[in-house]
Amino acid sequence: MAPRRLKVKRDAEDENFGSKKVCHRKSAKTDESFNTKRCTLWFDEYTGVDDPNVIGPEGIEKFCEDLGVEPENVAMLVIAWKMDAKRMGFFTKQEWLKGFSDLQCDCTAKLRAKIDQMKNILHDNFKTIYRFAYDFARDKDQRSMDTETAKGMLHLLLGKHWKLYPQFHQFLDQSKYKVINKDQWYNILEFSRTISSDLTNYDIDGAWPVMLDEFVEWLRSTRNESAMQ
Repeated sequence: MAPRRLKVKRDAEDENFGSKKVCHRKSAKTDESFNTKRCTLWFDEYTGVDDPNVIGPEGIEKFCEDLGVEPENVAMLVIAWKMDAKRMGFFTKQEWLKGFSDLQCDCTAKLRAKIDQMKNILHDNFKTIYRFAYDFARDKDQRSMDTETAKGMLHLLLGKHWKLYPQFHQFLDQSKYKVINKDQWYNILEFSRTISSDLTNYDIDGAWPVMLDEFVEWLRSTRNESAMQ
């Protein structure tokens, strides 16, 4: 599918409301109250000519450029959660207005001023956002998430905080698993929070998914082999 062209804003629209000029100007006022019309015009800057009610991958890339973050930045996941977005790489107008009404942002300048707050929002709602990420990121034609997508999301959410993440990533690379189901996804977080890096408190008879039993077995075997060398 050919990339969708972003719509060119009419001069009259910018003159009448000043959305693009106000939103992207460094001196833009960030203490003005939220305005739905301004937020809608902001949304329109990123839609494609074939669907005025959806921002697609190209528009989101441009949105990230304007915001000054990478699409893989965890702030984008928090924003998607605020929107209750249903599909990674796409924002509908309804989702956009919901999320930014909640964040009280109706232009880039306001959101940029709040970007550092996203980490605090993530910290305060981590488990909820982690669970949201599963349905948000998985292919909607599949009930489970493919492991490549899962590894990317796990790196984003747990990579800096879970000491065993590099080993778990390596385990997935060499394992038979091609997808991760929702129960496994939820339990990976619980495992990362409760099981020590030396695995001494892991109960093989506990109610962990088989995947995590196999990970523990693999990691112990790998460590034993390294110790014998």
